Amino acid sequence: MKRLLLLLLACHGLQASVLAAPVQSVALLDLKRYLGTWYEVASYPMFFQRMCVADTTAEYGLLEDGRVSVRNRCRKEDGSFSEVTGKAGVVAGTGNAQLKVSFFWPFSAPYWVIGLDPDYRWAVVGNPNRDYLWILSRTPQLPPADWAAARAIAQQQGFDLERLKLTRQAP
Repeated sequence: MKRLLLLLLACHGLQASVLAAPVQSVALLDLKRYLGTWYEVASYPMFFQRMCVADTTAEYGLLEDGRVSVRNRCRKEDGSFSEVTGKAGVVAGTGNAQLKVSFFWPFSAPYWVIGLDPDYRWAVVGNPNRDYLWILSRTPQLPPADWAAARAIAQQQGFDLERLKLTRQAP
């Protein structure tokens, strides 16, 4: 019984240390390769996504001042689209992998690329306090092996996969 109790305490301590480890962004993000349209495969739904039922995308472009334009779009239940636009700036010294995104000035939020396919086919995006998580793909559906790899990265970074909600995308 004593051994079981020690084992349970050790497992709990290991889990706590994993969760306490800071979230890490990828070392380097080629911003030009990252630009374009991404399909949301799964996410921790944000408050402004509560009316979204399907077809959620994020489109990134380069602005003249070097910042990134952001356009998030989703289909609502009535078939119409909801859209929000914003701007993001790269956090200096992060290899372009950490950005600050603002949809409503003067408020901004961290946007960290924490996992990335070498060919930029999928990405895992989160924030340092693990409140937000997105798994994105260049295509509406993510192949099973890529889905497993993206989920593994999120889990290794201490994100709770039980909170992930799959996003419906039209074929």
